[in-house]
Amino acid sequence: MAGAGSRSSLRGALCRLLLTVLVFDFACEACRKVILNTPANLEADKMVGRVNLQECLKSADLIQSSDPDFRVLGDGSVYTARAVVLSDEKRSFTIRLSDSSRQTQKEIPVLLEHQKVPRKRHARETVLRRSKRRWAPIPCSMQENSLGPFPLFLQQVQSDAAQNYTVFYSISGRGVDQEPLNLFFIDKDTGNLYCTKPVDREEYDVFDLIAYATTADGYSADLPLPLPIRVEDENDNHPIFTEQVYNFEVPESSKLGTTVGVVCATDRDEPDTMHTRLKYSILEQTPRSPGQFSMHPTSGAITMVSQYLDREVVDKYKLILKVQDMDGQFFGLMTTSTCLITVTDSNDNAPNFLQNVYTVSVEENTYNVEILRIPVQDKDLIRSANWRANFTILKGNENGHFKISTDEKTNEGILCIVKPLNYEEIPQVVLEIGVSNESPFTRDVPLRATMNRALVTVQVKDQDEGPECSPAVQRVRIRENSAKGTSTSGYKAYDPETKRSTGFRYKKLHDPEEWITIDENSGSIRTSKVLDREAITPRRDYNVTVMAIDPDGRSCTGTLVVNIEDVNDNAPKILQNHVVICKPKMEYTDISAFDPDDSIHGPPFKFSLENPSSETSRMWTLSTVNDTAARLSYNKNAAVDVYYIPITVRDREGQSATKTLTVDLCACTHPSQCARTVRTTGVSLGKWAILAILLGIALLFSVLLTLVCGIVGARKKGFPEDLAQQNLIISNTEAPGDDKVCSANGFTTQTVNNSNHGFCGTMGSGVKNGGLETIEMVKGGHHTLESGRSHHHTLDSCRGGHVEMENSRHTYSEWHNFTQPHLRDDSIRGHTG
Repeated sequence: MAGAGSRSSLRGALCRLLLTVLVFDFACEACRKVILNTPANLEADKMVGRVNLQECLKSADLIQSSDPDFRVLGDGSVYTARAVVLSDEKRSFTIRLSDSSRQTQKEIPVLLEHQKVPRKRHARETVLRRSKRRWAPIPCSMQENSLGPFPLFLQQVQSDAAQNYTVFYSISGRGVDQEPLNLFFIDKDTGNLYCTKPVDREEYDVFDLIAYATTADGYSADLPLPLPIRVEDENDNHPIFTEQVYNFEVPESSKLGTTVGVVCATDRDEPDTMHTRLKYSILEQTPRSPGQFSMHPTSGAITMVSQYLDREVVDKYKLILKVQDMDGQFFGLMTTSTCLITVTDSNDNAPNFLQNVYTVSVEENTYNVEILRIPVQDKDLIRSANWRANFTILKGNENGHFKISTDEKTNEGILCIVKPLNYEEIPQVVLEIGVSNESPFTRDVPLRATMNRALVTVQVKDQDEGPECSPAVQRVRIRENSAKGTSTSGYKAYDPETKRSTGFRYKKLHDPEEWITIDENSGSIRTSKVLDREAITPRRDYNVTVMAIDPDGRSCTGTLVVNIEDVNDNAPKILQNHVVICKPKMEYTDISAFDPDDSIHGPPFKFSLENPSSETSRMWTLSTVNDTAARLSYNKNAAVDVYYIPITVRDREGQSATKTLTVDLCACTHPSQCARTVRTTGVSLGKWAILAILLGIALLFSVLLTLVCGIVGARKKGFPEDLAQQNLIISNTEAPGDDKVCSANGFTTQTVNNSNHGFCGTMGSGVKNGGLETIEMVKGGHHTLESGRSHHHTLDSCRGGHVEMENSRHTYSEWHNFTQPHLRDDSIRGHTG
């Protein structure tokens, strides 16, 4: 600032000050010419004015100036790139706006004018000269999830223009006028920058703010200052495996160091820091021993550390994996995952014959028949190429009389004769049979070492040509439940010389269920009973052994396979009788059904409540789980009790059956904890049977009451002290206390298990540790019943409730166990009826 000098010097200083004043003209229209009034001399990095770019092309992503002496910022501010002197009164250039995505371009003409403004000189003038000022961005950061206090002071922004002007500070950018709004603010007078709340670095890692310093009249004292605020990371995110359960497979023949699989985890914290430096490990292996796998700590690769896996010993391993950040330090955050490793089969077990020597005899002139089945044992995976056997005749079949094949289901070797043998030429043949697998052996051993061998001696029997049963197995079809006496064609044998099937007698050798009769002359069969497909195993086929005999007594034997065609004669049955539902731990229970008929007459089943009352419909609902199961759910307001729910199940053809399911809705956490006695509806007695039982019980009570109370009456004066003491019995029964009532003769009567029948006598513990209490009635005295003694009691409901007692003794537990189910069943029928 210039001091008070002469009048002329003050006048000159005032002129220079007036020349430095900028006049901004913002009255411009979009994409129309913009006129900016400027001084003749412009310094470098000096703001010339501001142009409204948004109204011309809002989506512009490229801003260019046609005059290299001027540059345009994103907010439309025009600055000088270097010092400019306007020699003419007017100077123009163009601002080009481009939208690369839409391929749109627009231009804004800019005209710079400078005017000579007459100024009056004053006696005292102050001359201000503005030099080029610079304010560099101050490095600034803040901690993620800061606890404050808020607003949190970050730093102070200062412009050196504040030495000569009154400067006001402002900021813009994300966190101020962009989302998240109002996160930062600046004190316009002091330049102090504040944060108003915690910040999550995983959402915002840096805020690129722009700071402005302006005078009171809107003059930009300095260029806008880029002010980046970096959010320092905090280890607030656990590493997470990409999968909760990993499933890998590894062949059992894999060698040491084989990679089983690779797992991966991610961490949202800042990359390339300790917060995201992850370390993998195996916490647990099941089965525990021996340890078969290891894990690379940084790559997550799981490899084998054992020389050999044996699928036949363990076919699946379960690993609990752990990943921890902070390079596995104990204070790092960790997460676990499960890895299931399935050991796939390799051909590491050779097939073995169950015996190495076989002897079989065969009639001469026989061919195309099976003479021997040779079983083998292989520990590899059943039905796989490692298990399936390949049989080979190594020696003895030079003339091609035999052939051996493999039964695909049983893996047995089937030895057959394909060319007839002549007893007179070859009375005996010795075959050497070898066996191997379809797939090659995985162990490094010679092929011959893996091939097991067996010797088969074939004895050729001399034959006087008789009937021939060929094929040995013949089939017929009979529909299930066909009427007794249904006839069909049967077994046919033929004469190998005449190739005829006449002149033979047929005899049935074996008929498991005696379902078939065979016509002696024709071999046709007739049913002697109604056939039941479900009564045989395996179902569908019923085998009958038949013998054909020629007139000379020579015979052959064959098998007649009766294929029983199924009919829908069985309704599906619910497998459960009684279920327990723990309320509120369990919200439902699943029930399933089974139909012994063929699958075409079976599932899918339809489950429904049989004629449900409004109360049942409100309390219980059925929903389908799959083809053979349904889900029984209860209303939340259902009371804890035992419910008897009739459920009907139908097969796909409408065949149905109804079963009353006993459902115990119990207040428990596990069904095993529900100890309520549940009544069953499987057995019921008629009203006359129940009446007979009740009469027998009444008669029994009368006899017992007379005997016991007579003895008590004879001893009114009281029990001897020592005898009374013998009646004090220690009981370990943890059941609730028995109710007691007083009988007419003044003695205490105990009621056991709420049976409401009184007895005069001594109560004893019949079974220790919580067993049933037993009452023993003894003539002429009071005794306790020992748990080890043998008592003979007979209560036969089929004989009208007759009771036989030895030595006039009767255990109450036997009487109670017999009568209570029948009394309760009758009560149930009374309520449900």
